[in-house]
Amino acid sequence: MQALGSYHGGKMLFLGLGTGFGSAMIVNGIVEPMELGHLPYKKGTYEDYVGRRGLERYGKKKWRRHVTDVVARLIAVLEPDDTVIGSSNIQNLNALPPGSRAGDNDNAFRGGFRLWERAPAHGRVHSN
Repeated sequence: MQALGSYHGGKMLFLGLGTGFGSAMIVNGIVEPMELGHLPYKKGTYEDYVGRRGLERYGKKKWRRHVTDVVARLIAVLEPDDTVIGSSNIQNLNALPPGSRAGDNDNAFRGGFRLWERAPAHGRVHSN
């Protein structure tokens, strides 16, 4: 919901730094949930390094470096127009990774409203 509430058009990548590592891509208003956190990275997965476990295991300084690296890799390969970093652990970043902007938990409410506004009469939301 935070991704949809943060969307301003075009191709947006949303990355959630929470308990795990959430991800979604929105292209021309179509929301595609993704499981990028399960992709291999170093000796584990992205989620192992930038989720809460990574923060606890590596400490803030190394965790921040991993976040910056992971975000840069995903921006390079997915080429979004806009990248939003959200969820609870964003507060542990001193600075946002280059090419990204901060999400806000309040945007989840906006996303919920947008979802209801876009729902067709038969109650099913279209996504690819």
